Amino acid sequence: MSDILKKICDVKVQEVAAAKRAIAFEEMRRDAESRVSTRDFVGAIRAKIAQGQAGVIAEVKKASPSKGVIRPDFDPVDIAQSYMVGNGKISAACLSVLTDRQFFQGEPDFLKQARASTLLPVLRKDFMVDPYQIYESRVMGADCVLLIAACLDDAQMAEMEQIAHSLDMAVLVEVHDGEELQRALKLKTPLVGINNRNLRTFEVDIQTSIALKKDVPADRLLVTESGIATRDDVKAMRDAGIDAFLVGETFMRAKDPGEALAKLFG
Repeated sequence: MSDILKKICDVKVQEVAAAKRAIAFEEMRRDAESRVSTRDFVGAIRAKIAQGQAGVIAEVKKASPSKGVIRPDFDPVDIAQSYMVGNGKISAACLSVLTDRQFFQGEPDFLKQARASTLLPVLRKDFMVDPYQIYESRVMGADCVLLIAACLDDAQMAEMEQIAHSLDMAVLVEVHDGEELQRALKLKTPLVGINNRNLRTFEVDIQTSIALKKDVPADRLLVTESGIATRDDVKAMRDAGIDAFLVGETFMRAKDPGEALAKLFG
């Protein structure tokens, strides 16, 4: 685990401990289990691909540890709505909303606001270190949770996946190398994200996704993450048989994120 990732995960452990003092585990679990049905995250991506389009998970993100503030005029509702279809434009399949406060300047309310303002399924983009956060994610309104293989051991991933699926949430498991990919493939989720950013150096190489694609079984849905900035990047991925994308910074730096999505994938 990289130094920055370890630092983030250590902070998450402290945050979860504080959250449990505020709302006990059993209370959070009962609340999560009482929530109404979720939106179909995997189905939304597959539907776009079936139409011949890219399945885009469009991010709602204010800042990052490596880049600082990316979007000063951050409004989660405006951003989320810009990703919805309009005037025949290419649109997002799903949303990804950062809820981490300390490192990404996110908020749980950003997820709630983004989801309430659209019909799109929403991924809670955060760092899961404890089953409590899976229940918490459902209470926030998330339709999908992120499990980062570098943060978790196999038993933790399996337990969190089981909880997420019991709550009708999808799971996106994120990997960066072949070893993590083999661990991720032990899970039941069809969603496998390949992060093109090396979390040890923060360097980005989109060839990472292409190189690992050959080891991803056909029944899994590979999502390429980080570094997709040009139409050539998109073409390289789609030529390699990769049709699902998670894109954040490229959209966040654009005046109109939805227009940027349409131009990149149109």
